[in-house]
Amino acid sequence: MKIIKKMTHFLFGNLAPDTNIVQDIALLGMRLILAYVFYHTAMEKWSDMDATINWFGNKEWGLGMPFPALNAYMAATTELVGAILLVIGLGSRTISLPLIFVMIIALVTVHMGNGWLAIGDSMHDPEIADRLSKAKDILKAHGDYAWLTAKGGFVILQNGVEFVIMYMVMLLAIVGTGPGRFSLDRLLHRVKTGAPK
Repeated sequence: MKIIKKMTHFLFGNLAPDTNIVQDIALLGMRLILAYVFYHTAMEKWSDMDATINWFGNKEWGLGMPFPALNAYMAATTELVGAILLVIGLGSRTISLPLIFVMIIALVTVHMGNGWLAIGDSMHDPEIADRLSKAKDILKAHGDYAWLTAKGGFVILQNGVEFVIMYMVMLLAIVGTGPGRFSLDRLLHRVKTGAPK
């Protein structure tokens, strides 16, 4: 047990680092944004676990991962539990590590071959601009284009690493600094140590 405490202190220093209110608000904001993202990706998996397992395992149109059922359940569970723990700020550093691992797997299996951008840049990529233009022409000719674009314009989903890298950096910040004062982790630390509010 002493070895774990020494390693934790070496890696993280004080478990409740001194932060100012701006840092605490930023850490809370990061936790809530990440929780929102992971909750939705988890629920997408859980809403049709059979399809998720098929996508994880299929080599032709899916990820081609070994043990697809195990991996699908582990990813969905990690994301859902992670979302809950990030919202309340409990075990934030600990849960951030498996969430980073899930992001690394997503980076390698889904996003890495698609470049940096999540949404294709039609201003700087003529091929994307051409495809987007042709898609709009088809929609204008054969659909209700005004209705289809009333909530926003059409884009080409490039599905690059942009968001995955941002989520990993945000999680790494939580690992390094902790969840901030607006968290159960901080409250439990105060109760345990008798530290002032």
